[in-house]
Amino acid sequence: MGSHNQARARSRSPYIVSPGYDWVFFLAPPLVALWLGAMVGLGDVGREVFGWWGQDVTMNSVLLGVFIHAHLVIVFWRSHGNTDVRDTFKARMFVIPLMLLAGMLWSTWIAVIASVLATFWDVYHSGAQTFGFARIYEVRAGNDPLAGRRRDFLLNQVLYAGPIVAGATMLAHFEDFREFESVEAVFFTRIPAAMESNQVYFTWAILAVGLVVIADYVWAAWRERKRGKAVPWQKVWLLSTTGLVSIYAWGFNPWGEAFLIMNVFHAVQYFGIVWATERGNMQRTLRLQDVAGGRVLTWLAFVVSAMLYGLAVEAWGGTTWMFWHVTIVVSLMHFWYDGFIWSVRKTTTTS
Repeated sequence: MGSHNQARARSRSPYIVSPGYDWVFFLAPPLVALWLGAMVGLGDVGREVFGWWGQDVTMNSVLLGVFIHAHLVIVFWRSHGNTDVRDTFKARMFVIPLMLLAGMLWSTWIAVIASVLATFWDVYHSGAQTFGFARIYEVRAGNDPLAGRRRDFLLNQVLYAGPIVAGATMLAHFEDFREFESVEAVFFTRIPAAMESNQVYFTWAILAVGLVVIADYVWAAWRERKRGKAVPWQKVWLLSTTGLVSIYAWGFNPWGEAFLIMNVFHAVQYFGIVWATERGNMQRTLRLQDVAGGRVLTWLAFVVSAMLYGLAVEAWGGTTWMFWHVTIVVSLMHFWYDGFIWSVRKTTTTS
């Protein structure tokens, strides 16, 4: 079976889409986002505060918010825009989102739990996305889709969640537990203080472990390659650079810069994979498959619709009670839908 897979791998590209596409959307974004975060941190461009829809904002915060929420909503092209997925999971597509929204509107408890859940599910989801890219590169190299799967998954979760718990942005994440004050859940409101008092221990332990894990991963890949295994260098590059960026951003950067760095490259990667996998479905849904320039029009519809949603969230999400609930539902559906659509299965990745 192994020799058969490797023979098939040699007959196709080791890239997910193509060398150029992969570098632009998957492989380079972590380091490019790190550079972008550094430029924002060192300069004053986009930091001037101004009033916008009743809020005090900066251009940087608005643009980042638009981009983040735009990438969240495009999951619906993968779920509702894909007839196979939509027809197979009708309850998940239509019933669950409405039930969640109704529950949040009915109960403050449900609304608070959903909001806190969205913060921490986002961390898990980010690691899972990078894991998905890694596994596709593994299969493209002709290797067993299950070999090393658990190790890749644990590596991504450690390198995403670990620096957050250990670093400068830890309190910004755990402060969400203070929302439980609105429902008088005293136990949960004590979590931020407990995390703050023990932060120094988390910092040195987890950052040290993260660096050791990355070094060991690269070393193990080099040894496997020396033994003749077809180790996909794209996977090793993606995981090692993403891990180092995560440790630096979450561990040592102020909240705003870290949030920008990590979310920009994650969103770029997500736009890239959705367009690569769903553009045919998008063209058919928009009835543009037989239209001259149909792909360009589809791309414009894809990007513009997402950005308009992002603009709406930035304009009304913080001031309109109903719309805030909608944004939480969209976020949770993004994490949930993508979880079962994105899973890399042997039957699809080896075809």
